[in-house]
Amino acid sequence: MARFLRRDDDATADCGSGGADDSELSLRVASIFVILVGSSFGALFPVLSRRTKWLGSRVPKRAFDTAKYFGSGVIIATAFIHLLDPAIEELGSPCLSPAWQEYPYALAIVLISIFTIFIIELVAFRWGTAKLAELGIAHDPHGHGISHDPDGHGIGAHAAHGPELEQERERTTSSGSSASSEQAQAHSHGHAHAHGHSHSHGMVDESTATQIVGIAILEFGVVLHSVLIGLTLAVTDNFKILFIVLVFHQTFEGLGVGSRLAYMDLPHRYNYIPILGAALFGITTPIGIAIGLGVRSTYNPGSATASIVSGVLDAFSAGILIYTGLVELLAHEFLFNKEMITASNGKLMYALGCMMLGCALMAVLGRWA
Repeated sequence: MARFLRRDDDATADCGSGGADDSELSLRVASIFVILVGSSFGALFPVLSRRTKWLGSRVPKRAFDTAKYFGSGVIIATAFIHLLDPAIEELGSPCLSPAWQEYPYALAIVLISIFTIFIIELVAFRWGTAKLAELGIAHDPHGHGISHDPDGHGIGAHAAHGPELEQERERTTSSGSSASSEQAQAHSHGHAHAHGHSHSHGMVDESTATQIVGIAILEFGVVLHSVLIGLTLAVTDNFKILFIVLVFHQTFEGLGVGSRLAYMDLPHRYNYIPILGAALFGITTPIGIAIGLGVRSTYNPGSATASIVSGVLDAFSAGILIYTGLVELLAHEFLFNKEMITASNGKLMYALGCMMLGCALMAVLGRWA
């Protein structure tokens, strides 16, 4: 995010006098559509590639894996470089009252954000596990356990997060179908199969809810950040450099969000959710730019009010993305993913390399935005 505050030679803070930079207005308007295209392409392409036969048949699986791991690195770098650092600077602004300098409020808000998201997910998982227990389904909090009905028949895996749900379900479905075929002649076993089928529906519903909650948390943090940088672009006096950087920034970040949306394993009737999430990401920064252009004559980006609002929102968003990046993406993708644990060293190094590349590129962009 652009730095608005400057100090004069006498070390007094220059907090602006109201009104943002009004030069290059036509280019600022054009940036709405340019960033709309970049953001939407980055977020929608992975989703549509996974959900349309024409694109899916032409995009190799390696491309999806690359985008997924690259996107994880992008999200983590966004949290620390593009959100946490600006939040610390904004809430430590010399334009604020001295009370703001007496405590690291930005870091405190990040802590509050992290624990808030953790408690929300903890309550949701406890509630979901209790509901599954009522249906006789065992729940593995890491998302890899095989669920069983009361008669001991495997009915699939309940994965809390990530694409491993689909892989585990394929393995358990094949083994479960083999076992059921051996016992199909008995009427009592047929009844047990029907009973297990109803439990499977309950399991899918719970998995659907947890996936939607997880992606909604990620979207919330990213959307707040996107609106703020759109507002910044509309009013900054360093427009051209920031514009170029944000085109790449939003495309990379869109790729990160889109790759997570693409791997949501939802029932057919909920297939619109990943597309809706990607489209929402695509329009948020253009909306922020439009708002900034609308208030550019009165908005003072260096004012105390602007610094407080921007700093608080950046800090809260940073907490969301730190939690999501480290817990939901890194932990569940590498530590709790059976496929990754048993993968070859080459595959593991490739995944780590993609993630580090995404993190590095996004961190470098933080030099200008």
